[in-house]
Amino acid sequence: MSDYELLIFDWDGTLVDSIGRIVEAMHRAADTCDMPRCSDLEVRGIIGLGLPEAVRSLYPDLVDSLRVARFQRCYSEHYLALEAEPSPLFDGVAEALEAFRDQGYRLAVATGKGRHGLQRVLAGHGWLNYFDTTRCADETASKPNPLMLEEIMSHCGVAARNALMVGDSVFDLQMARLAGVDSVAVGYGAQSLAMLREHGPKLAIERFFELRAWLERGVSEQRARVGDYVG
Repeated sequence: MSDYELLIFDWDGTLVDSIGRIVEAMHRAADTCDMPRCSDLEVRGIIGLGLPEAVRSLYPDLVDSLRVARFQRCYSEHYLALEAEPSPLFDGVAEALEAFRDQGYRLAVATGKGRHGLQRVLAGHGWLNYFDTTRCADETASKPNPLMLEEIMSHCGVAARNALMVGDSVFDLQMARLAGVDSVAVGYGAQSLAMLREHGPKLAIERFFELRAWLERGVSEQRARVGDYVG
C-alpha cells in the first residue's frame, strides 16, 4: 500500500454520474418557485456545497426564510423524482473501490448531500455498510470548511498526511488544503480540470481508473526504493 491509508471520496460527480440530474432538479425548482433559472454552468459551480449554501450562492437575494425553505424542498422533491433509479457509478469505480479495499485502504465519503439522501443512494447501490465512515453536509460544516475531513480522519484514526481526498469541485480541493490533506481532481464531474488545477491537486485525472493506476504505481516505486536501499 502507498503512504496513504485513507481514501476519501466526494459522491456526486466523483463516484456517481449525477451532475445532470442535479442541474435539472435545480432548474425545475426554480420554475416551481417562480424564480429565474440559473445557467447550467452556474449550477455546476455550486455542486459540492450543502443545499442551504448552494441556494444562498445561486440566489443571494432570496432571503425570506419561508421562500428559501420552499425552494430547498422543491429541489429535493424534483431530485428525488429524477433519482427514482439511482444514478450510475462512473466506469471503473466499483472495480477500483474493491481493489482499494483488498489492498488495505480505509474508504470514506465526504459529500454535500444530506444524510437521508446519501443513505438512500447507498442502499440503492447495496453499499450501506461499504465505507468505513461517511459524512454529510447536514450533520457537519459544509465544504470547503475542513471539519468534515477532520471528523472522518478522527473516526478512522488516520493523520492528515496519510489521507487523500478525491473530488470534482473546487470546494473538495479547498477543503482538503485547509485540512492539510492531499487531493486528486477529477475532470469528468462538475468542474473542469483547468479550474481544479488552480487548487494544487497532487493528481488530475479524466478517468477514475487513473487513480488506481497512480496509487499502484506509487506502491511499485516505493518497493523499488526499498529494494535499492536493502541491496
